[in-house]
Amino acid sequence: MSMRRVVEPGLELRLLTSGDAEAAFAATERNRTYLRQWLPWVDRTHSAFDIREFIARITEQHEANLGPNFGIWLQDQFVGSVGSHPIDWNNRHCSIGYWIDAACQGRGIMTRCCANLLDYLFDDAGLHRITIQCGTGNHKSCAIPERLGFTREGVMRDADWVNDRWVDLVVWCMLDRDWFKSR
Repeated sequence: MSMRRVVEPGLELRLLTSGDAEAAFAATERNRTYLRQWLPWVDRTHSAFDIREFIARITEQHEANLGPNFGIWLQDQFVGSVGSHPIDWNNRHCSIGYWIDAACQGRGIMTRCCANLLDYLFDDAGLHRITIQCGTGNHKSCAIPERLGFTREGVMRDADWVNDRWVDLVVWCMLDRDWFKSR
């Protein structure tokens, strides 16, 4: 199943496929030091095979109508990922996660990619509530929901075990009515 979303010329979201595993692993390797500060999956990712297993799981998630996960392609180069965690259809809610190559930070790429994913989740999927959880010290990641107009709901203390330490997570929320007003 192919799904592409053009964010702008030269920047698109493509549903991750097993063929993307090598490029995704290479990007993970290039960014391992900074990614492992905030993302628990990084230390469990040792090869393209590990990425392929992840892609198999998220492909099943998408095929079960539980939400998409995209690779971010800038000028046809894989530079990161943005996607939904499994959708809770009873409550029309999901959380989203993202990461981007350090060389691409500070250019608004992830903010635009997240906005594109939110358009899909609210407009096409009909969700009511979307959350983002970021480490309290991950200021670059927290800036994205803030720029997009999310409401900061609070902090979950010791919510994520990352590299032998607990990380507090800020919870950000966007409701469909607020997203539609902001567009």
